[in-house]
Amino acid sequence: MQEFNQLMSSIDRGEYKPFYLLSGTEPYFIDRLEAKITEKITDEASRSFDYSLFYGKEVEEHQIIETAKRFPLLASHHLVVVREAQHLDKSTDLIADYLSQPQIQTIIVFCFKYKAFDKRKKLYKAAKKLGALLETKTLYDNQVGQWIRDRLQEAQFKIDAKTLQILSEALGNDLSKIEKEIGKLKIVLDDHSQITPELIEKHVGFSKDYNNFELYNAVGKRDFLQCTKIVKYMAENPKNHSLVLTISGFYNFFRKLLLYHGLGDKSKAVSLLGISPYFVRDFEYASKKFSLKQVSKAITLILEADLKSKGVGVKSSNHLHIIQDLLVKIFAA
Repeated sequence: MQEFNQLMSSIDRGEYKPFYLLSGTEPYFIDRLEAKITEKITDEASRSFDYSLFYGKEVEEHQIIETAKRFPLLASHHLVVVREAQHLDKSTDLIADYLSQPQIQTIIVFCFKYKAFDKRKKLYKAAKKLGALLETKTLYDNQVGQWIRDRLQEAQFKIDAKTLQILSEALGNDLSKIEKEIGKLKIVLDDHSQITPELIEKHVGFSKDYNNFELYNAVGKRDFLQCTKIVKYMAENPKNHSLVLTISGFYNFFRKLLLYHGLGDKSKAVSLLGISPYFVRDFEYASKKFSLKQVSKAITLILEADLKSKGVGVKSSNHLHIIQDLLVKIFAA
């Protein structure tokens, strides 16, 4: 995200490039940069004259170039945005040729989503020489929590580690969805508000008591009754609780518990397990409830459940039955 932040800062300073090649697997950062450039370059009065929007499926390369050669009428620059550029049918070599002598008062923003732009292409080399490049990547699950925390801080909210975990699970790793939900909180809550599980349940629509975070917490305590209550609720609300994500979370929990068992120096748990200091005590407690042998067996059972969730070796991948069966076997191990 360093390159993204640098580009955002340079645009804020009015330091523009004639061409922005934005590509990669995370569309959120591409959309943010496009919106930032549009906001800085155009206003309501100039947009009708100095802003051109194309879509890759509907435009020919020569149309982009002809439009780019126009001079601005009201704004400082003529802004040409090409969305869904990954759908351009033909070569982009003509645009690369245009960039050898670009119209200095035109800015082209090339939004190439869901994959990286081919670095061997002529356009990539031209963009590297005189434009700006950004290749976005989907955040790993262990990066999303920190990203949410940073966005909440920017929005002037406060949140503790446990609530952040619940909110991360509620919002998933769709950064655009996260941005919208934080925007909703900004509307209904005062600045410097403390985000609580109750507020998440009220405004995000996610149970503070029955979720994956609380499920893994109950497993760590070997509280079978609480586990069954949570699983029953989640099975009745499958849209908010993906079976694949639940099983993946089980695997991550027991993998970290396995690592915790193997630590000679438990003070290194935070860095080696990649967890908040707040959660170290949970793994310490769980390690007393599950021996190393039991943890290893649980991981094997989880991998088997993962196959079942994908339809391997079973006639139907019933959410409730698969998780209940997994829990019974883990607690019996």
